[in-house]
Order: sequence, then C-alpha cells, then structure tokens
Amino acid sequence: MKVRGALVPRPCLSYKEALAWLYSLQRFGIKLGLENTQRLLDKCCSGVCAKRPALAAASVSTPCVIHVAGTNGKGSVCAMIDSICRAQGYRTGLFTSPHLITFRERIRVNGEMVSEDAVADGLTTIRNLVADWDPHPTFFEVTTALALKYFSEANADVIILETGIGGRLDATNAIQSDVAAITPIDLDHEEWLGNTLAEIASEKAGIIKPRIPVVCASQRPEAEKVIRTRAAECEAPLQFVTESYDGSPIALRGHLQKQNAAMAIATVRAAKIAVDNSTIARGLATIDWPARFQSWDERTIIDGAHNPAAARMLAETWREIFGDQKATLILAVLSDKNLRGICEALAPIADSVFLPRIRSQRATAPEMLAKILANSTPPLPYSITPSIDEALARARVKRNLILITGSLHFAGEVLAHLRGEPAAFEECEQ
Repeated sequence: MKVRGALVPRPCLSYKEALAWLYSLQRFGIKLGLENTQRLLDKCCSGVCAKRPALAAASVSTPCVIHVAGTNGKGSVCAMIDSICRAQGYRTGLFTSPHLITFRERIRVNGEMVSEDAVADGLTTIRNLVADWDPHPTFFEVTTALALKYFSEANADVIILETGIGGRLDATNAIQSDVAAITPIDLDHEEWLGNTLAEIASEKAGIIKPRIPVVCASQRPEAEKVIRTRAAECEAPLQFVTESYDGSPIALRGHLQKQNAAMAIATVRAAKIAVDNSTIARGLATIDWPARFQSWDERTIIDGAHNPAAARMLAETWREIFGDQKATLILAVLSDKNLRGICEALAPIADSVFLPRIRSQRATAPEMLAKILANSTPPLPYSITPSIDEALARARVKRNLILITGSLHFAGEVLAHLRGEPAAFEECEQ
C-alpha cells in the first residue's frame, strides 16, 4: 500500500499469524537454488555473509560458520558441535530441520529456542520485504534467512547450519562457511538429488567451497570418489574421520553416536575453535537431542529413522543395547520414502507392529504399510489402530520393549502426545 508515493509497512504479525504466513509459503513448494536466499541475506543480515577468518577467540567480531550436510547423522553432529562450543563459553547459533514439536526448535542461540516475539518480528520484516518478489521465496528460504538474521542480531560467535535437502543448491549454502562437514551419504530424496549414490554425493559435496577445510565421515566408494574430486577442484583440505570417540560418556546412545562425536570434534578442530578435552567431555555429556534413540521410559524408545540407511543403523543400535530382545514396533512413515526398505531394515528386531493413523497429510496410509508387512519374509503380525494413543495402549499390554519410529515428523507427534503439548503445524519436508 502506498501513501503519497511512500510504502506503508503492513502491521506487525503475532506469532500465530507469522507462522500461518510462513506455512502458507508451502504453496511455492521446494525450489533448490541460491538466488532468493542470497538476496534475502543481503537485505537482512549481510554481516554474516562476508568471507571471514576462522574463529580464534570468543571475542571475534564476525562469527565462524560451520556447514553440515549428509544423509543421516547430520543433526546429531550439529547438536554435538553446538554443545561442545557452548561448554567452552562460545555463544552459538544452531539451525536445524525439521522440528519435532514447535517451529522454534529450528533456531537456537546458546541452546535456547528463538522466542515467539523474535519469530513474529523477524517474519514481519521478511514478509514486508518480499511482498512483491518474483519468484517468491519458499518456506525454507525464509526460515534460513530468519535464522541467520537472528544469529546476526544475537552476536553469535559460532553458527552451525544443517542443510535441509542436498547441499549444492540448499538455501544454507548461500552463506560463506569456514568449514564443511559431510556425514554418511546414502539414498534419500531421490526425486530432488538423483537416483544414484554418486549423484546424491555430488549434491551434498556442493557445500565444499574453495580452500575451506572439509571433514568427512567414512563413505561408500562411489560417494568418497565424488567428495575427493570436489575437494581437489576447490583446493580444499580434506580429512576423513574413520575412528569413533571413546574418551568420555555421550548423552546419545549407541556406537553410531560415537562416530558422530568423532566427526563433531574433528569439525571443531578444523574450524580452529579452541576447546580442550574436558570441554569436549562436558559438551558430549550434556547434549539434549530428542528422538535419537531416546528413552522415554524404561520400556519405550523413540527414534526418527526415516530412510532405509537410518533404519538399518537403528536396528544395529537396538541389537547393541538390547541384544536379541524383540521390539513391539509402532511405525508411521511418510509417503515419499522407501517404505519397503524401511520395513525390511526393521523387521529383524520386531515381533509385531502397530500402525497408527497420524495427523500428517504426507503420512503413508497404514493399509499400505500393512501390505508390505504381510508380504515380508517371514510376515510380521500387524494391527492398524485409529490413533497413537490406542497404539501405545495396546503396545503396553505386551511385555516387549516398545520402539516408535519411521519419521521425525511422527516422532514429534508422539512426543507432543506424551508431553500433553499441542501438536505442531504441518510442515514441509525441510
């Protein structure tokens, strides 16, 4: 709206109104590309976009940016880096996705979720800024800009960014990073990233920038070759992390998390962030990262495994901790995932499955999962339930341990139900 040639700002949104506007951007879908995000960052927070020296002390004027990509484990690695840096006294900004219960989980400073007021104010500013843009920014582009704007205003010393989808064209890749970390790569998001491991690795390796250090987990040969080639082209120092961390207890369970911890420590070192061994131990002992083999009670485990590779790792962790004990499985999977691959990976540790109907419009119908389970070898007994509450009640009647898994979205819905909290808005993949 114009008055005498001047733009009149639209009124400030409330938190609920701001989220409603943000979620309305899902109509623009997922658009991989950096132009809109770069334009947003130039307008909102150009101070964090410039090329910077690596962090040497907590008093530096510009933040150190750590960028993490991969198929599985990247969220845990980000959370570990954040916890270690906070234990040393650095002020951190952590951006992850998706959230479990509340949108505010995606954006944290010093471990604290962004406030409702900051979300409302930031999204009001961005909404007014992009009102006439064509193409219009997407949900994830706006969310990325909101996070970086908040971190800039909060004077974060270290910013940790988890990619949404891929890496090369992911909105988080619009910012100059000081170190790139790549967790294990496997098949996922094939409709966006390609149908082969090499194609997917090429997208993930796109976060590698000229002459910045790269820390990489052990990879399958096809992915490793792509990453080595990209690093060589960029003259980027490349370190593969092949060992696990056994120096102190980790709040997250399983051997996989020891591998993630080794990745996190190597990444902090590559960024030249000064931390000592006691700080690393404190940071790893105090991570709060729900839905990663989370013990809700003495019988119930919640895990967000959402692709076959993650499901296989979940099954390995289950055997590592519980041996030959079978699980009563409560399973819900999003419809764009490899349903058969997930079911096949989990079948060896399950003796029966409950398939609840859940809120997500993207969830696979329980009847479709039931057909896969019925045709497995051997067939797994299953029951379709109308709700999570009934699935939990019926699972608790059995004597087995209970494993709730199949999707981070589902894990979040279950956690909200168990905590008695309102369910979150439906969100896009990222």
